Amino acid sequence: MGLHLVLFLATVATTITAGALFAGVNPLLQPFDLYKGIPFSFTLLLILGAHEMGHYLVSRRHNLDVTLPYFIPAPPYPFIVGTLGAFIRIRSPIKDKRALLDVGCAGPLTGVVVSIPVILVGLGLSEVKIIPTGSGGLLFGEPLLFQLLNWAVFGPLPPGQDIILHPVAFAGWIGLLVTALNLIPVGQTDGGHVAYALFPNHHRQISLACLLLLVAGGLFLWPGWLIWALLLILLGRRHPPPVYDWVPLDRRRKVLGAITILVFLLTFTPVPLKLG
Repeated sequence: MGLHLVLFLATVATTITAGALFAGVNPLLQPFDLYKGIPFSFTLLLILGAHEMGHYLVSRRHNLDVTLPYFIPAPPYPFIVGTLGAFIRIRSPIKDKRALLDVGCAGPLTGVVVSIPVILVGLGLSEVKIIPTGSGGLLFGEPLLFQLLNWAVFGPLPPGQDIILHPVAFAGWIGLLVTALNLIPVGQTDGGHVAYALFPNHHRQISLACLLLLVAGGLFLWPGWLIWALLLILLGRRHPPPVYDWVPLDRRRKVLGAITILVFLLTFTPVPLKLG
């Protein structure tokens, strides 16, 4: 419990600093303005915490030996959000594909359910401004779900205008990105669990195909995909079978798996970040 708390408090500090930077505060010159990073920090940790607690609670429901979430702090430079996310450890074997699917789906679905109202609130606090031609800056790729929420709040924007995201909306955007990254079906990611539960005989081919697509995306679209591909390779692209691998999925879980795949498609963007 001590390590969990230390990591969480460290992540609170780094995400507050990152949020302050996003709000235009220089922490070294304006230390008393660090409080401006609290809305971003609170919102982001709420989303990440919801994701991990989704896994935790469902794991406990299936009588799995599971840890509380470990939050991973990161320096705001170069990690602009102040964290590398969070994770839990499942220390006991998963009994069957039904439990595997439940655990794999729980985190992403809980995270995206929390992210949607957060984004709506954050967009309501954001501003629409005229963007001068040729102006630089960091541009965020918009997954389809973010575009739909954007349209619901602002409608179609006139040419030459763009949205300056409020830190709360930025945290919600990160929530969608985290959901998509975790649902890439390689190895034992959330998406890997779902892919194995749905397509156990094709999981290895799915993992390999996704890794090749990530490498191609890193070469031609966004270099960050190369880093993610390397991380997934280091974590391993194989998935151990559950104890009772012969137990089939029921209809309800097949529907849940299909919904999770749809969530992946709605939250994925091929170019998350670029300089404008």
